[in-house]
Amino acid sequence: MRLLLMVLVTIAAGLPPALARAQPTPQPATAPPPARGPVVVRKTDVIYGRVQGSALLADLAYVDTPARKPAVVMIFGGRWRANSRLDNNEGWERLSRWARDGFVTMTIDHRLVEATPAPAPYQDVLCAIRWLHAHAAEYGVDEDRIYVIGNSSGGHLAALTAILGDNKAYPRTGGWEAARSDVRAGIAVAAPYDLNTLSWGNLWTPLSGDVQAARRQASPLAQLSANSKPILVIHSDDDQSVPIQQALDMVKALEAAKIPHKFVRYKDRGHVGLTDEVLQEARAFIGQLVAGTK
Repeated sequence: MRLLLMVLVTIAAGLPPALARAQPTPQPATAPPPARGPVVVRKTDVIYGRVQGSALLADLAYVDTPARKPAVVMIFGGRWRANSRLDNNEGWERLSRWARDGFVTMTIDHRLVEATPAPAPYQDVLCAIRWLHAHAAEYGVDEDRIYVIGNSSGGHLAALTAILGDNKAYPRTGGWEAARSDVRAGIAVAAPYDLNTLSWGNLWTPLSGDVQAARRQASPLAQLSANSKPILVIHSDDDQSVPIQQALDMVKALEAAKIPHKFVRYKDRGHVGLTDEVLQEARAFIGQLVAGTK
């Protein structure tokens, strides 16, 4: 037995090191993980204002960097009386992609006219713009590059923000009364511009006063001035909710007033919303403004 042991030891001692002991199996080199794109921060249910105890809410998307960024405020449609920012999730998802490209996006709610009559929706939009100005440092917003976009009644409010602005025609409500309320431009999609000739313009009815005058005051077509901002008008010939004539009259008036604008006219998009196609036109328009070609 002792002799057998000595033989085995001798054989093992004469083997090459690679055979004398087990070697670990080499592992293939692993590829480095793909580079991560910018991380988009999302904040929901942000309170941008308070009116008579009720909170006005918004959702934000942005990349948390120190660089100053353009911002865009999105307003939902629903004839000022229905829907909310949550009913336009598809548009919100599309718009929030802009955050990856360096925008701060803000999708807002506003009060509905069947609960709080006009001009409450417009006052809330102006409050949201003031909130964004007041929090520009916190979110890295460039206050000279704030845009507003909406479709249908939201497009009307976006157009009114660009054309009329905050000219003290309506009391400031909701907060941030000392902040700026101006925008660089507006993007109005399938929007009405003359409430007195709109079939559902009667929904814009204040509690008191001359109703026709109130609707005229809230009509972008009637409020063009030297202080009006550039505007992108997008409309389709077959829109059954807001006739194309509304857009044609607005574009004619913009041309006469020499206000920078662009008109995108579709043939068969119906009452168009914030589709990929529309948002591509919006980005092109903003690019033209930045380049100084609009």
